[in-house]
Amino acid sequence: MSYDVRKRLFAADNRMQTLGLSVAAALLVVAPFFLGGFQTDLLATTLIFGLFATAFNLLFGYTGYLSFGHAMFVAASGYTVAKVVQVIAPALGFESVFGGATLLVVWVLALVLGMVMATLLAVVIGYLSVQLDEIYFAMITLSFGMALYVVANQDIIGSVLQGLGVGGGTFTNGSDGLTFRLGEVNLFGLEFRLVDIADPTAFYFLTLIVVALGMYALYRIVNSPFGTTCQAIRENPERARALGIDTQFHSWMTFIVSGAFSGLAGAMLVMLRTGILPADAFWTASATPVVMTVIGGPYSFFGPIVGSFTYQYLRWFIRQYPLLEEFWEFSFGFLLLIVVLYFDNGVYGGVDRLQTWLGTARQQYTDAGVAGVGTLIRETVTGWGAAVSTAARGRVSAVMSRLGIN
Repeated sequence: MSYDVRKRLFAADNRMQTLGLSVAAALLVVAPFFLGGFQTDLLATTLIFGLFATAFNLLFGYTGYLSFGHAMFVAASGYTVAKVVQVIAPALGFESVFGGATLLVVWVLALVLGMVMATLLAVVIGYLSVQLDEIYFAMITLSFGMALYVVANQDIIGSVLQGLGVGGGTFTNGSDGLTFRLGEVNLFGLEFRLVDIADPTAFYFLTLIVVALGMYALYRIVNSPFGTTCQAIRENPERARALGIDTQFHSWMTFIVSGAFSGLAGAMLVMLRTGILPADAFWTASATPVVMTVIGGPYSFFGPIVGSFTYQYLRWFIRQYPLLEEFWEFSFGFLLLIVVLYFDNGVYGGVDRLQTWLGTARQQYTDAGVAGVGTLIRETVTGWGAAVSTAARGRVSAVMSRLGIN
């Protein structure tokens, strides 16, 4: 393929991506006007988890570190948000200062402090974790995450404070967690609700704005020299060190950024749910962004958010059918198996390859007409079939070898 042809195909791919993003943005803006309250909440939840998975993927897909404890940043941020709403804002007398805009100020303060708490936690845990590689890194992050779960579930902080003569013995409220409510805000005479199950549209747009800003910041990061260095560490840490890159320090910084944006997602999620439970720090909660990222595609920036949409709406679909709901783990396991075996970069990678294939088909039609497109289709089907057959034989052979079967 000539340079001019490749250049045209690359330009076409960029145009398709820009068009896709524009259409997606337009649909997200108009969606709440056509959806009911439940579906609007589901869409807001999906966007928040998309930000969480994208933040996780900065560490996993771009730097090559698999964390099984990322939910601890969501939980740390969530408990901070709950304490700001329940304790800090009333204690500081915000209502007498800000009047009708009190809840909006509390919302912003809680968002910032939640992200700050997650960042501070990431500074400490990241420094200790990046001393290790591969499976040991995954295990130590899992350990820290479960430690935070135990602290929250057994209300250890409350017990310690009570022993010091501070508080009534409750801080995280144990397994019951913390709940709160953000009601109406009166800003310049305009009243709206931040969180209201019956009318969640206002919070949805706040979510959309925060997620869009977070995604834009992460996009700039991964497309900066910092992001390029992350990929160099992922591909070959030894070579990166030979080039003068302090891989441990850079990985630590990546961990901190990933934890900070995970905390931002956690703050939004807790505000949407108006509560936080210790289960939000459990290892299964940390597995969620991993599954979303693998399904969507870890080597594409938009892969995790595509995975979030796939995960959330597939779960919603499964819930509509009791039989499927009973075996939803099997359903997800089967989907994950298909993606891992036959999609190099998840669902987003499949869509990306489809766009590339359509561009090639368009060029073939220009060069050789219908016959050229027919030849391309035959080659594609034959190649895909051979790849599937080879992959299947390889997996079966590996299993038989482990079982000692010749």
